[in-house]
Amino acid sequence: MLRHLRTPSHPDLLVGTDTADDAAVWRRPDGRVLIATVDFFTPLIDDARTWGAIAATNAASDVYAMGGRPLFALNIVAWPQGELPLDLLGEVLAGGEQAAADGGWLVVGGHTVDGPEPLYGQAVIGEADEADLLTNNGGRDGQALILTKALGTGVVATAVKRLDAAATGSGGRLESSYRAAVAGMTTLNAAAAAAARRAGATAATDITGFGLVGHLRKVAAGSGLGARVDLGALPVLDGVRALVDDGFVPGGTSRNLADVAGSLRWGSEAARQRWEPIVADPQTSGGLVFACPPERAADAVAELRAGGHAAARIGELTAAVPVGVLDLA
Repeated sequence: MLRHLRTPSHPDLLVGTDTADDAAVWRRPDGRVLIATVDFFTPLIDDARTWGAIAATNAASDVYAMGGRPLFALNIVAWPQGELPLDLLGEVLAGGEQAAADGGWLVVGGHTVDGPEPLYGQAVIGEADEADLLTNNGGRDGQALILTKALGTGVVATAVKRLDAAATGSGGRLESSYRAAVAGMTTLNAAAAAAARRAGATAATDITGFGLVGHLRKVAAGSGLGARVDLGALPVLDGVRALVDDGFVPGGTSRNLADVAGSLRWGSEAARQRWEPIVADPQTSGGLVFACPPERAADAVAELRAGGHAAARIGELTAAVPVGVLDLA
C-alpha cells in the first residue's frame, strides 16, 4: 500500500491538497494569489493539432475553475520518437500554443522525454484576486448549480477509439457528436469563469475525469451540504444516448460510480439506469459547475448560452440533503 504524503502547510498556502480542489493557490505579498496546476494525457482523437489544443485547454481549466486567469505555461511531453515523427509532435505543440494564444497565456518552455506512448499537457500558472477565489468549500445553502458545457465527451472519445476513422467524417456515424465534442473540448472556460464571478458564485469546479457526480460531490461535501440534481435539465451531447445504448461506455465510468456509490440517491431505478452512464462519464476539458445565488442563475445561463455554451441550471446545494450526498431525480 502506498503511504500518504504529508499534507503541506504554510501561511501563504491558501489551497493545497487537503480540500481536493482543482489547483494549488499561493498568496503573494501584493494581496493577489498565484494558481498552479498541471494536466496531461494520451491522444483521444487522431488529429494531432486538435489533440494539442484540447490538452492545453483542459490544463488551463483548473485555473478558471479557481476564479483566475492563466499567465504562462510549460509544456509536458513524452514522445516515442523512434515510432512517431517529430513533425507530428510539432503539430501537437502548435495546437497547444494556439489554445494558449486564444486564452491569453504564454507557453514559455517545457520538458520532453522519450516514452513508449505520446503524452502531452501543460503546467499552467495563473493569478487572481484573493477575494475572487472559487473553491470546493465555498458553497452556501440554497445556491443554484450551473453547468456550463454538455456532458458525454468520454462516451464520444470511446466510440472514436473503437470505430474506424470514417465514422467521424462526412456522413459518418459520429460526425455530429464528434464535432460537438471537439468544439466543447476546445472551448476555454474563461467565459464560464467570468459569468460565475458576475453571478456572485462562491464555489466552482471543472468537470473532468471523475464525471459530474464525482466533482459535484466534492463541492457539496467541501461546503458541508448536499445537492439536488434535476436530471432532465442536464445538457448532453447529440448522439451520446445512442452510443451508450450500443455499449460505448468508458472503463472510467464504472470506477467513478464505485467511488461515489454511497453518495448517490436516485429518484427511481429507471432514472439510475438511464443516467448513470452520463453523470459518471469521465469528461475531458469539460465545463464548470458553479454555485451562485438563485436569483442570478437565469441571467448567468442566458449570458453563457448567448456566447455558445450549452449552459443550464441543473439543481441546487441544500442542507436538506445529507452532507456530500447527491439526490438525482
